[in-house]
Amino acid sequence: MLDKVRKLLAKAEDPACTPEEAEALTAKAAMLIAKYGIDQALIDARTERNQAVGNRLVELTAPYLREKAYLLHVVAAALRCRSIRLERRTTDGLRVSVHLFGFESDVAGVELLFASLLVQAARGLLRESIPPGQQPAAWRRSWLIGFGSAVQQRFAAATAQAEDPPPPGTALVLADRERAVDLAVEAEYPNVQAGRRRRLTGGGFEAGNTAGHRADLGAVRVETRPRAQVTGRP
Repeated sequence: MLDKVRKLLAKAEDPACTPEEAEALTAKAAMLIAKYGIDQALIDARTERNQAVGNRLVELTAPYLREKAYLLHVVAAALRCRSIRLERRTTDGLRVSVHLFGFESDVAGVELLFASLLVQAARGLLRESIPPGQQPAAWRRSWLIGFGSAVQQRFAAATAQAEDPPPPGTALVLADRERAVDLAVEAEYPNVQAGRRRRLTGGGFEAGNTAGHRADLGAVRVETRPRAQVTGRP
């Protein structure tokens, strides 16, 4: 299943792919990722296999570290994972990583979709012309937050509009797994703090939001330590 998802996303990331084709490919991939995670959860429940909650540390690369962390949080939350943003100052400047928690099938899906959306966002930024008078870095930061916000809205809309009912017992199984993920986060970060909301100065939010809506996710049902923060605030 994940090999099929990788092939779909690779096609969506191809510069020769039209925006419409990329939308359709990303939609199909996201739907398969969500279904794969739910199917694995139901299989584990039926076979009474106690799968442990896994975790993965994702080191983000500059530029726009916090904006990328926000996008990763959006994808993680939609696919039944939790994410903790870690920040540290080094001689080279700010370093940001995200600690993902979730069951393996879900974490793998998050990494695949996040990587693809990063590529699509980078391509979208290259197509944009920064309006006169705008500071380029600030405009691009706000554009990326707009992109992530649109992806979040798409996931919410897809969940609300999903037509096919899940198999009986799915909600209970997913709720149990969500609680297990929460307990794993609490054990690792008992004193986690919510991140403060940043004030964005750039004017690219609306353009990024429009681009994020073009990255259509389809009808997906989604049911000395560095300073740690719950991601979700840009």
